[in-house]
Amino acid sequence: MVCDRCKMMVGQTMAQLGFPDAQIDLGSVTLTHQVPLNILKIAQLLEEKGFELISDSEAILSEKIKTSLVELVHPDSVQQDANISIVLSRKLYRDYSYLSKLFSRREGISIEKYAIKLKMERVKELVQMNQLNFTQIAYSLGYKSSSHLSRQFKSVTGLSMSEYKKGQNQRTSLDQIV
Repeated sequence: MVCDRCKMMVGQTMAQLGFPDAQIDLGSVTLTHQVPLNILKIAQLLEEKGFELISDSEAILSEKIKTSLVELVHPDSVQQDANISIVLSRKLYRDYSYLSKLFSRREGISIEKYAIKLKMERVKELVQMNQLNFTQIAYSLGYKSSSHLSRQFKSVTGLSMSEYKKGQNQRTSLDQIV
């Protein structure tokens, strides 16, 4: 789950299954009381809606890394000068080198490159909203300067931010970034 609509869909599915008070967060569902579960039924209903029930511990950890990174670039939680390695290590209670190796092996991309791709999608969103100028966008995402963001944006997308703004090109769904 990478957005509020995803959380809403999973919440509706859990309510349909008799768990109306399930706590839904990005990437996880917590049941508030102990009841027998029909995991196959839950998996089937989630799959019908485009979700996947993950049970492998490494896959779960990889998804937690993704969720944590999505939260880092979320508009309400961007941390200025957030050091990804420190944030992930503290949040997931694991050594960053372990997290990095696991993520790269499972996803075929480094945590840093994945985080940059997420940031570029956030930049695209902010450019399309047309509420902030490029400098404000850069600072809101923790960049020290708009020129650094501009270089990185062009490197990732092949377009300058101005070219992107004029063309209103397509964005990539966060769950499709890898």
